[in-house]
Amino acid sequence: MRWSQLFIPTLRENPAEAEVPSHQLLLRAGYVRQLAAGIYNYLFLAQRSLNKIQGIVREEMDAIGGQEMYLPGLNPAEVWQESGRWDVMGDNMFRLKDRWGRDLCLGMTHEEIMTYIARGELRSYKQLPQLWYQIQTKFRDEPRPKSGLLRVRQFLMKDSYSFDMDQAGLDAAYQRHYDAYCRIFDRCGLKYTIVEAHSGAMGGSQSHEFMVASDAGEDLIVVCAKTGYAANMEKAVSRASAPSAADPEGDLAPEEFHTPGKKSIEDVCAFDGLPATSHIKSLVLVADDKPVLALLRGDHQLSEPKFEAAVKAKTFRPAHPAEIEQWMGAEAGSLGPVGVRNMRVIADRALEGRRNLIAGANKNDYHLRNVTPGQHFKVEYFDLRQVMAGDTEVETGEPLEIVKSLEIGHIFKLGYKYSESMGLKVLDAQGKEVTPIMGSYGIGIERILCSAIELYHDADGMILPPAIAPFGLVITPVNWNDAGQREAAEKLYAEAKQAGLDPLLDDRDERPGVKFKDADLIGIPYRITIGKKLPQGLVELVNRKTKKAEEVTLAGAIAAVTK
Repeated sequence: MRWSQLFIPTLRENPAEAEVPSHQLLLRAGYVRQLAAGIYNYLFLAQRSLNKIQGIVREEMDAIGGQEMYLPGLNPAEVWQESGRWDVMGDNMFRLKDRWGRDLCLGMTHEEIMTYIARGELRSYKQLPQLWYQIQTKFRDEPRPKSGLLRVRQFLMKDSYSFDMDQAGLDAAYQRHYDAYCRIFDRCGLKYTIVEAHSGAMGGSQSHEFMVASDAGEDLIVVCAKTGYAANMEKAVSRASAPSAADPEGDLAPEEFHTPGKKSIEDVCAFDGLPATSHIKSLVLVADDKPVLALLRGDHQLSEPKFEAAVKAKTFRPAHPAEIEQWMGAEAGSLGPVGVRNMRVIADRALEGRRNLIAGANKNDYHLRNVTPGQHFKVEYFDLRQVMAGDTEVETGEPLEIVKSLEIGHIFKLGYKYSESMGLKVLDAQGKEVTPIMGSYGIGIERILCSAIELYHDADGMILPPAIAPFGLVITPVNWNDAGQREAAEKLYAEAKQAGLDPLLDDRDERPGVKFKDADLIGIPYRITIGKKLPQGLVELVNRKTKKAEEVTLAGAIAAVTK
């Protein structure tokens, strides 16, 4: 293609509303323009890159036996009500009514619709396994759209779904996706980490996330560089760092002391002079309509997924202030486990074996010294806390690192969550009705592009991997009006097309500096510059990533790029 004929509206300055590099550069390079909060127009360059990403995804999905479909973005409420997710998705789901008042939604994902198709068409074990996928627009009523294409209300996703007769079949489908995802992200040029993950509203027994380290990310992952351990914050386990102070010796009795106006752990620490690690944090939650008191070391934070798993709750929430006063006899900030008999008491394992700690007295503005778990109150121990800086790997004691990251893919072993709730049955070899087992597997298409930009950029613009750049090569004559340079550029352009290099010919009547800056900005990985040494049969080949420039012969230039 010829640059003079294209719509590439580049900007010289970073737009004020863009904070993360990918958002800044997508706007500056003319890839996208915002239509509304979290809604973007994808212009010519973005569409070329996204098409290349989708092409890679299709090739790898087809290679593992995937069959591509295309399902409606507009879904009737009934199928979501069957699975139970109509209510679970809450305000994140776009909902609307048609002219007859029937409820509909814009699809966030398509487990329900794929199961609906399977229920209507699959009858026998002979039809299984099945692996169906699509690349489709998804919708999420994101409350705080931000960071360009990273947190939006409309986005592209590759979602695939496996149907198998048994767990072994699901395990095989899951592994095929795991391997295919590695090939996809490798081909797209990304550096990524695979982590154990929590399945959340998707349900299921096992899941993995594919994460790219980036300050633009909103997820935290926990990794150990030495052992290779990796998990997201919701799933990660660790050995807690040692308490900041030793526990007092002796078999001491709880002793009440006045803490006027001291509600937070920080306030009480400042008042009593002890570190947060010597305090018990008490949280009242309501799990399946029953109160639960969760205890943590004072410097630790509750992991909601771990709490959910510990109490095996279908739903849970923080207790309301009025409920806390009714059940505990005091306001939040003065709560503790001693004397609590009207609810289940659970504690994080970091409190196991501790003695003579500080806890609330269940009396406003009072706390207790010398509280020992298991002695002064009955308690069940679970892993309830989030990993924090200073923790170590459970098995080896090696240090853990918490890394901000972007999710680019997520795979789930759904199990029977959707096939059971929606009545999917097939006949087995003995003629008995059985429920197929399912998996679900997603990739964020735009997130691959954004992650590449976050990983690979400099002050001059994007440095896109060749496989997903909008063009593989730009041919830049310094002076388009020079007949010799123009003729050489046309020759190289034709050769590059024939070689499959996806070239762009910069035929604009612009200053060389403008051409070079624009090519660097939009992230084209290689540039052939035709300039003053053309009479000697030489041109310059520039690698965008390394900025290394080398002289090559005009006759050998395309071969050099291909190599």
